[in-house]
Amino acid sequence: MSHTPNELITEFPEHAFKITTLKTKEPHFARLYEEYHEINRAIHRAETNIEPTDDVHLEEMRKKRLKLKDELYGMLTA
Repeated sequence: MSHTPNELITEFPEHAFKITTLKTKEPHFARLYEEYHEINRAIHRAETNIEPTDDVHLEEMRKKRLKLKDELYGMLTA
């Protein structure tokens, strides 16, 4: 397991320009983007034991991050 956060621009480098554009021009994308990064940071803190959590909560956070990532990707490729 890597202890590096899954930043959205790192995940989708081919969409870096579009991510930046949508963050500033599409409020819905910006809200989802921020929500993704909040949950991503929480997962990173849990995985590195900065803010430990139980396995069930960690798995729920990972599922939520994946759902947000899928939705954001859909907006990027639409």
